[in-house]
Amino acid sequence: MNKRLLVIIGVILILLLVLVAVFTGRRESDTIKIGTIMSMSGVVSHYGIQTRDAIQMAIDEINAEGGVLGKKVELLAEDDEKNPEKTMNALIKLATKDKVPAIIGALTSDCTLAITKEAQQRNVLLLTPTSTNDAVTDAGDLIFRSCFKDSFQGSIVARFSIETLGAQKAAILYDMNNDYSVGLTKAFQETFESLGGQLVAIESYAGGDKDFNAQITKIKAADPDVLFIPDYYSTISLVIKQVRNQGLDVTMLGADGWDELTGQAGDEAIGSYYSNHYSPDADDPDVQEFVRKYRERFNVTPNALAVLGYDATYILLEAMERAGTTDPQKVKVALMETDRKFVTGHIKFDEQRNPVKSVTMLRIVKGEDGKLATEYVGLVNP
Repeated sequence: MNKRLLVIIGVILILLLVLVAVFTGRRESDTIKIGTIMSMSGVVSHYGIQTRDAIQMAIDEINAEGGVLGKKVELLAEDDEKNPEKTMNALIKLATKDKVPAIIGALTSDCTLAITKEAQQRNVLLLTPTSTNDAVTDAGDLIFRSCFKDSFQGSIVARFSIETLGAQKAAILYDMNNDYSVGLTKAFQETFESLGGQLVAIESYAGGDKDFNAQITKIKAADPDVLFIPDYYSTISLVIKQVRNQGLDVTMLGADGWDELTGQAGDEAIGSYYSNHYSPDADDPDVQEFVRKYRERFNVTPNALAVLGYDATYILLEAMERAGTTDPQKVKVALMETDRKFVTGHIKFDEQRNPVKSVTMLRIVKGEDGKLATEYVGLVNP
């Protein structure tokens, strides 16, 4: 093969590479890639799967209406298995390989806290729909959340226990290694005592523990009116069974991590209360429309984290549309202008990029079909 032929082949290959790059660039420019990091396997997979599905449903609705900035939105979903190290790996992949301008996630507070500084440094806008730990937005001005934070949620539960339930003495059983559980414990304790209540016992355990009887024995001896257990449904289902097995007749209280408990626990959960982001039984037309669409598509009643994911998607993509760009620095400005009603309520952001919104209180009851259900107790406004 002579040199002239080699040169011609070389030129052809270069032209082909250029054409591939051009057409690939055009194809990519026709879409806006958005990342999400959810715990779609592991101990809170019920949350992760439903939240991912709700995010996709919102994107499909927006795409059906013409998309964002005249382009279709593509969701890139990563599973962190509720493992903060895997959350970091997912963030790096989405930021470097996929080059997404924004990520909806992560799901739980410990996973989100693992990536906030990295997201800020990499100029990736991070909007968590579900991480309630107070410190989540501390890393910088590109970190937002669309759910209420633990200090507000824990405070509301404490107020509810005193003002509505008439409790005077409270006990707390919490996971000392879980940022979510620790944050709620601190907020509940501070508010309960500030309102004149007495905290008669505080007991802890480590994530993964299965036997809580020693702690429950001490709590029973303290004779509390209410027992606050801030953790996720998978652990709560074990704890409350042991509480009742010891004959401790106390009103149990929880937070949004209890959502899905009605599908995991038995009659021992009846009469317990927890704070949440919405109730599927609320008579709000927006809530009923969302529940109807979600049930039709996924054949299940959406949990609270699902609706938060749905709202977060609309909040983010509407901000991109207003900003006229996907540039995180400009989208963050548009996000701060958010001020309208979504499914979980009217939302606008404070100076720390946390939403100002209401809290729903629910009671666990036995439904007409004999299965556990939640009963809407009321709405507590900020």
